Amino acid sequence: MKFNYGKTFLLGFGFLGISIAWPIFNQFIPIFLQAGNPEFERQLLSEGRAIPDIAGFGLAPSLALFIMTWDNIINMFIQPWVGAKSDQTWNRFGRRKPWILAGAPIALLGFVFIPVAQTVLAMAAFILITNFGMALFRSPTVAWLGDLFEPDDRSKANGIINLMGGVGGLLAYFGGGILFNNFGRVAPFVAGATVMLVALIVVLIFVKEPEQIKTEIKEENTSVLDNLRVVFDNPDKSGLFVLLGILFWFMAFNALETGLSSFAVFTLGMQAGTASIYTGLVTITFILFAVPAGFFGTRFGRGPVIRVGLIGLAILTLLGYFFIQSPLTFAIILILIGSFWAMVNVNSLPLVYDHGDEKRIGAFTGLYYLSSQFAAVIGPTLGGVLVDVMSSQYRWLWLFSAVFMAVALGMMFRVRGGKTTP
Repeated sequence: MKFNYGKTFLLGFGFLGISIAWPIFNQFIPIFLQAGNPEFERQLLSEGRAIPDIAGFGLAPSLALFIMTWDNIINMFIQPWVGAKSDQTWNRFGRRKPWILAGAPIALLGFVFIPVAQTVLAMAAFILITNFGMALFRSPTVAWLGDLFEPDDRSKANGIINLMGGVGGLLAYFGGGILFNNFGRVAPFVAGATVMLVALIVVLIFVKEPEQIKTEIKEENTSVLDNLRVVFDNPDKSGLFVLLGILFWFMAFNALETGLSSFAVFTLGMQAGTASIYTGLVTITFILFAVPAGFFGTRFGRGPVIRVGLIGLAILTLLGYFFIQSPLTFAIILILIGSFWAMVNVNSLPLVYDHGDEKRIGAFTGLYYLSSQFAAVIGPTLGGVLVDVMSSQYRWLWLFSAVFMAVALGMMFRVRGGKTTP
């Protein structure tokens, strides 16, 4: 069958809606939590840089980045269960759509209240509400990649879907940064919630789910442990090494992503909105390389393309530790990172499906998110502890990221096979 680009772009709106929330979340909330910390003010003054004019709670990096992982702790338990449960769902709304209808209103409500929270506890509560809602529909939405596309088309489709997600990220980074600088802390969150709502409405109206899957799905145990046991019991351990690779490269990337705005503001002395705009440079090159990365994965194999991406990321993050001293060098490294991250990220979920079970797409989507969400818990947490130990110097996150990208590369050299089109 001819590849359906129109259907793929429509499905991409779901990923655009999901993707627009996280950059706003990761860029501004760590700043809110840490602004006012006297150690950062001392470092900035000693280097002749400006102190950011942002009202915050003055938390230490380790505590702030740990708070940023609370949502991922919830996701770790909810997303795998929801992904597997959605395999067995079918009602008048469809198979995956009921989960979007249940989770999106909760997520949107919590998201718009985050920037107006007056205490750390209130902000943490709104973060948890947001991510509980997001956890209810993220795995089912992403599982459409397996529902709607044949295995040989999934890297190509995921490249286009990730391009749409990159557009959402670009809107969040650049639009959010401009809105923050000109209209204050609430504006990016309200704008992000509005775009997310519109994108999800497009998906609910125009994406048609394949009804025949309903007759093929039998009631199965949806336990995460049972799904993990399938991976562990397989004589071919490639699936296990894929999940370990995902764990380590997301540890590296999430730690850096969560601390990137803090590095820009508290180490380089940039404004919070400007830091968000600079971080968007990663997304520009990610968008440019997302579709080619999918085609490369289809042509040369997903594993080899991921390995090339990891080599590039390990080198660039190591260079970032030594050479970023100004906005210019910061921008150069970020631009290059986006291209290599596209090679890894676009091909990772299709690679999980290659070593999974075609009749349990939702379950294996859940395992993908189990690994990535666990990484999003321990990566920023360990990174925050490292920054604390190293006298609140966020530069160390670059070296942390380089080490774990290298470890992920080691895991990927143990992966064999996987579907690809000659």
